[in-house]
Amino acid sequence: MTMRKMPPSCVQTLLETVDAAVPALLAIPDERTTCRSAPGKWSPREIVGHLIDSASNNHKRFVVARWRDDLVFDSYAQDDWVEAQRYQEGPWSDLVMLWAHFNRHIGRVMTSVPDEVRTRERTAHNLDRIAWRTVRADSPATLDYFMNDYVGHLRHHLKQILGIEWDSRRDEHHG
Repeated sequence: MTMRKMPPSCVQTLLETVDAAVPALLAIPDERTTCRSAPGKWSPREIVGHLIDSASNNHKRFVVARWRDDLVFDSYAQDDWVEAQRYQEGPWSDLVMLWAHFNRHIGRVMTSVPDEVRTRERTAHNLDRIAWRTVRADSPATLDYFMNDYVGHLRHHLKQILGIEWDSRRDEHHG
């Protein structure tokens, strides 16, 4: 019998967040999902689209990082990606479910990374430019930090949609 590896704590947070967010997101009236809070801001559909793009880019980063000595990754033009994929026109439930399924897969990817790879300090990185909560260029960084940063970024954007008081862990434990 093979013992299953314990996932990093960020995976539990990611999965709890996804599980709590899906029903909350799907409860939003469809017409509200296309409303922008201000000119130049994203609608809820576009925010979820951005989170899909973030998942897509970070999925690749998390996979290839295991074979690299650095954490230097391509960036992407977030606004251009959102516009090019026309998330504003996408069916809300499809966007939410794509985001949810992709993030459950990312949880498996994160868990599959060996602990020694995930926690190894790397001096070469560009997390000073691509992380949500940046790391100084002259400080070492770990893939574990970057994975936790991904989950923090995701939760930040969910609070933009669901309200600052929304907290998946509170919702999970208190109904």
